[in-house]
This record gives sequence, C-alpha cells and structure tokens, in this order.
Amino acid sequence: MYGNDFAPLLEQVDSAERDMQTSAEQRLDHQTEAPDHFDAIVAADQKVEPRDWMPEAYRKTLIRQIAQHAHSEIIGMQPEGNWISRAPTLKRKAILLAKVQDEAGHGLYLYAAAETLGVDREELVEMLVDGRQKYSSIFNYPTLTWADIGAIGWLVDGAAIVNQVPLCRCSYGPYARAMIRICKEESFHQRQGYEILHTLSHGTPEQKAMAQDAVDRWWYPSLAMFGPPDGDSTHSERSMAWKIKRFSNDELRQRFVDMCVQQAGVLGLRLPDPDLRWNEERRAHDYTQPDYDELMRVIKGEGPCNRQRMAHRRRAHEDGAWVREAARAYAEKQHA
Repeated sequence: MYGNDFAPLLEQVDSAERDMQTSAEQRLDHQTEAPDHFDAIVAADQKVEPRDWMPEAYRKTLIRQIAQHAHSEIIGMQPEGNWISRAPTLKRKAILLAKVQDEAGHGLYLYAAAETLGVDREELVEMLVDGRQKYSSIFNYPTLTWADIGAIGWLVDGAAIVNQVPLCRCSYGPYARAMIRICKEESFHQRQGYEILHTLSHGTPEQKAMAQDAVDRWWYPSLAMFGPPDGDSTHSERSMAWKIKRFSNDELRQRFVDMCVQQAGVLGLRLPDPDLRWNEERRAHDYTQPDYDELMRVIKGEGPCNRQRMAHRRRAHEDGAWVREAARAYAEKQHA
C-alpha cells in the first residue's frame, strides 16, 4: 500500500548506524595539533565529539542548524496538535497524539545535542521567542481540514526524511546519533500521513477531493523546505566541506520529487505541477521550482500563521515559567 515507502532511506539510516559504531572503534588518536586533528577526523569520516577541538565557525554553524531544527520540531507540534480532538476516530486520535509526542521528543534530543556545544537550552529558547532564531517555514501554513494532517505526514515528514537521513552521517557525533533515532521515528510519521491520504483518496468523491486539495496546497511549501537554490544558499558550501551536510539543497529536492511521483500514482492523486515529466536524459523528473520569494517572505515573518505560531509559543513559554522555577529550586536544594 505504501508504494515506495522510503525503505531505501531507512536502509541508509541502518548503514550509517553500523558505520558509526565501526568508526568509534577505529577512532584516530590525538597525534597531531588540534586543527590538523580536526581536519583528519572529518577527512576520515569519523565523528567530532564535544571535547575535541573544533573551529569556532564550525561550532556556531552547528548551533544555528541544530537549534533551528529543534525549534522546528517544537513549533511543528502546533499545526497538528489542534486536530487531536477532532480526528475522526479514537484510533486516529491515539496515532496523532503519539506523533505529536514524538515531535516533542525530537526537540528534546536536538536541544540536548546543541548543549554539548556549550550553549544553554534556555538561551536557545529565549532566542526563538525573541525572534533571533528561526524555525522551518513549513509550519507557518494552516491546517484547514483533516486531509491536511495526511498531507503533512506524506509530504512534510517525507521531505524531512529525505533532508535528514544524510544528517545521520553528520561529522558531529551528538547530532548524528540524535538523527539516527529521529529518522526511524519520522518514517512512521510519513506512513501515517500516507495512509490517511490513501484512505481518503479511495473513499467518497468528497473525501478524494479533500485529499487532492490538501496535496495541492502543501506540495510547493514542501519543496521549499529544502531551502533556496544552491546558488543562493549562504551556508551549504561550508557545511558540505565540514561534512555537516552531505548533499546540496537541489540534489535533495530532486530526490524528493522523484520519490513522490511514484507514491502519488499509488495514492491516485496528482501532484499540482503541469510541467512535471520524466526526463530520460537526466534520469529524473523535470518540475516547477517553488516560489522562493514566498519562502523568503515566510521566513521573515510574513507567512499566514507566523504571528499565531509565535504567540502560542511565547504563551506556552510564559505559562511554563513556574515549572522551570520549581525544577531549578529543587535542583538547588538537592545540590545543597
């Protein structure tokens, strides 16, 4: 039923996990000066660990990327969270509740990974609520119908898997290890969304129309999740040199399009791109690029739900202040 259900990507996750264990057993000894040792670890496809010397720019790049990823997981709970009580069956409610809970866990893993770089989690959250750090633009779009929950699972989580599986081989150890677990859980999220759309598209004409409408609205924002074109990306080149990233934005976007074409055929839904067609010479699909100007507007805070998402996050942060204060007081008491 799932068509091409990202199984090859999950095999890559398992392979990355095995290689991580092997490289840990063959870790290079500190036989050279710090910068040279860092370069040697990256060149040998081994992992830079928190106590290793690293360039300050490498550390800052990781903090920015991991923090944005963590913020996205937490903000990403909002578009689906308000559908938990409105899901059509008890089973659907339980599945969606588990998924939203997973997203909270992913944020926790990632904030913990960021803290190994010497930044405090509370500082990162303050930077988010103050508007000094960003989260993924995709979560600034509204969920209008139940079919949107399916489209998020299939397209948004699908794009996340394509983007994040290479991060299982990130050169920074704590980030790579967090991504191993996250990608395994994201695969279930993608299947959940795919199954919702499959059920709707094979239901009544009204249900199929609702599923198609959701795909029409979420397709191009999902393509934009991979970031700007390679020529306009300000961080990709350095991140790839340090092996934080393994593939360019355009490479990952193409991989996602090719996968979705196969799956859309099984769903019986069409992707909303009249110029989508197979290019025999490239052995890949030609497709219409997303509106990158819209992407920049949404990133700058002009998306349909930017203010709503941030207002909700700030309110939750303020409402949780007493919990943080109580936990801090308890920790201080235990320490004394």
